[in-house]
Amino acid sequence: MNIYNNAFYSLNEKAKKQIPGYKPEITVTTKREVDKVIITIRDNGLGISKKSIDKIFQPFFTTKPTGLGTGLGLSLSYDIIKAHEGELKVESAEGEFAEFIVELGYE
Repeated sequence: MNIYNNAFYSLNEKAKKQIPGYKPEITVTTKREVDKVIITIRDNGLGISKKSIDKIFQPFFTTKPTGLGTGLGLSLSYDIIKAHEGELKVESAEGEFAEFIVELGYE
């Protein structure tokens, strides 16, 4: 839910800029491989700056204004996924998109 909430926030903030032709979009894909499931959540919102991308999974780090974020959402998501022996990765281009990749193994 934290990843989705961040995506919705980013889409809303970009929509406020009233960029001609901008259409907010979130894409969720799933893929089953031999030993894992991959869930990809991609939005075409504000993206994540290079300065912030290395910090986004740290507790209490937020790019949101005071009072709008605790900085715990992605940190908790990361910890939960790791506790299940999975991986949480991010790819982004500032101003263009953010993509979170959840990989969970299974037997």
